Amino acid sequence: MTMDHDMTTAGRSDAPAVAPVVPPLAPLTMPVQDFARHPQAGPARRMNSLRVWLARLIAFGGTAVLAVVGFSQMLAAFGADPTPMQIALLVLFVPTFAWVGFSFCGTLAGFLAPRLTTPDGPNDARVVVVMPIYHEDVATSTGLLVALARELEAEGMADRTEIFVLSDTRDPAIAVNETLVIDRARTLSPLPLWYRRRLSNDDRKSGNLAEFVRQWGGRYDQMVVLDADSVMSGATIRALSARMSADPQAGLIQTMPMLVGGETIFARLTQFAGRVYGPMIARGVAAWSGDTGNYWGHNAIIRVSAFAQACGLPRLPGNPPFGGTILSHDFVEAAALCRAGWAVRLDHDLRGSYEGCPPTLLDMAVRERRWAQGNLQHSRLLGVKGLRGVSRAHMIIGIMGFLMSPLWLALILVGLVLSATVLLSTPEYFPNAYQLFPEWPVFDSRRMLWLFAIAMGLLLLPKFIATFRAWARPLARNSGGRVRIFASAIFETVLSALIAPVQMLVQTRQIFEILSGRDSGWNAQTRAGSMPSWGVVLRHHWAHVVLGLGTLIVLATFSPAQLIWLSPILAGLILSPLTSRLSASPVFGRWARLRGLLVTPEERDPPAILTEAAAISRSLPQAMTGRDSLLRLGSDADLLARHVAMLAPLPDDLPRAVRLARITAGAKIEHASGQVTALDDMDRTETDAMLLDPALLTRWSRLPA
Repeated sequence: MTMDHDMTTAGRSDAPAVAPVVPPLAPLTMPVQDFARHPQAGPARRMNSLRVWLARLIAFGGTAVLAVVGFSQMLAAFGADPTPMQIALLVLFVPTFAWVGFSFCGTLAGFLAPRLTTPDGPNDARVVVVMPIYHEDVATSTGLLVALARELEAEGMADRTEIFVLSDTRDPAIAVNETLVIDRARTLSPLPLWYRRRLSNDDRKSGNLAEFVRQWGGRYDQMVVLDADSVMSGATIRALSARMSADPQAGLIQTMPMLVGGETIFARLTQFAGRVYGPMIARGVAAWSGDTGNYWGHNAIIRVSAFAQACGLPRLPGNPPFGGTILSHDFVEAAALCRAGWAVRLDHDLRGSYEGCPPTLLDMAVRERRWAQGNLQHSRLLGVKGLRGVSRAHMIIGIMGFLMSPLWLALILVGLVLSATVLLSTPEYFPNAYQLFPEWPVFDSRRMLWLFAIAMGLLLLPKFIATFRAWARPLARNSGGRVRIFASAIFETVLSALIAPVQMLVQTRQIFEILSGRDSGWNAQTRAGSMPSWGVVLRHHWAHVVLGLGTLIVLATFSPAQLIWLSPILAGLILSPLTSRLSASPVFGRWARLRGLLVTPEERDPPAILTEAAAISRSLPQAMTGRDSLLRLGSDADLLARHVAMLAPLPDDLPRAVRLARITAGAKIEHASGQVTALDDMDRTETDAMLLDPALLTRWSRLPA
């Protein structure tokens, strides 16, 4: 089936200027799910293969064995009658040891990952590429979409593929940037490029996608979801579409995005780790997940009918942070598809999938605050009726990924208290007056040292397995050679060890804030950061330095031997301002690149789609900020006409807040002496209402400049 001819020409350069900004409505029912009941009938669940069950046995069974071994050995180190503090240490040690063991066992399970292929044959599935945006650099995002449109045309998909930008922007100045940039991009794209800005931000990104499906879902068979800084090559999307069409039970196929575009040392560190270690991790997850995989919110293809049937997410009862809109909706949508009988897969072999990465440690902390809240919120969804066991495991793994930080911190503190108790107290060797033989305190330090060594081995082995695995593949050659990729792995390990203690404390504080009832809100993500000043890093990290120095002084005075195994943590805390600032430095990033450190294949030989996207972005109208972005509409009739042409017709049932804002905006325009005065009088909501209404905009533009 192909798109209507009049619709497929809407995005072409020879299309008339009056081309609609959105296609005709094609509603699709998307009911809100009742998680207290089993889902409505979907496809019959199919059995996983023996290979998948063996991978699960290795990943989860191996983790359980390691947990039991760690428990028994730690208990043996304490003797037959452990003290309360030793019991506390044991309780904290077992889950942390098991967590480290799971990363190792998951790596081993990856050797059972299936070999995947893309079927040949005709494919007429109607595809839409959707990119939800919220206060983004729209020129960069749109450049990615135009470059993708050209690759999709080259892949022969132009007659059945469209692109949709789904804006949730509320800032009027950014909204004007969006309309003017996308208006220009529509003349450059060989595919229809639609644009819709929502009138309200109900349920954030998940609500944005749900509203799109309910209004236009009937127009498409498959939906490729991108993030504002992510893209996939045309060949990858063609392969995904073919794989989904060949498997009628596939509801979602996730790719493994490669991080690109990093300039700071922190971004390059994350980028290198994702490129070298990521594919092996993805193979492990794909191996034990089978057809009950997970979804990371973007760079995936989704069967629209399955998504509409199963993924209408309810709001959770109560207030944020645990109630209200489901934040990490992607995990829940994958689980909802699986509980309805649809298959969710991670196809680990596809490489043409890319996304940006956070530029600095502080920017990553801001993102993780929202991710932490979303993952902890999943604790309320573990009892959903019909939830698959592996879907529940994905949620628990996500929760534990953030809870491990306070667990690690508690483990360290209990260990220090235990050491202090031993050092500062006088043991009672003859608690009974009639006792013939003394009771010696039991603490097997040699066994403890071996447990620590095993834990470090389990933590580092997956990295070195991935590095040596890269030696046998073009990945090493394309990253500067075997010597440089090994040196980069050592460099990454050292820097990560310095950053890890800071992240542990930051995440611990975030968990405390969430449990205290503080909501993360919804702020735009930082895609391109800047090097923070010393004042900024000291304000964020002074407590880390004080804690590190205080612990160092106490241990150096009472127990210097403890410094041997705590030195990486203390160094990370004491050096945190320096690490945070230098890791955000593009100069340090360029220094590493010139020496062949942390280099990835995509950096040495940039993918064509990224190179073309950068060139397209530079050719698009440049963004303006604040009042200047708005005033250009009042001084340039052509720009005003272009903006108005990008406005979708307002519905009759406007939200009450928008109706009221239109009324008050109209009154303020009526009584304003000029354009600037009107903007000064209107608040942000009223200005936004004016930008959505051609009549109000025209009245405002006729005021004196």
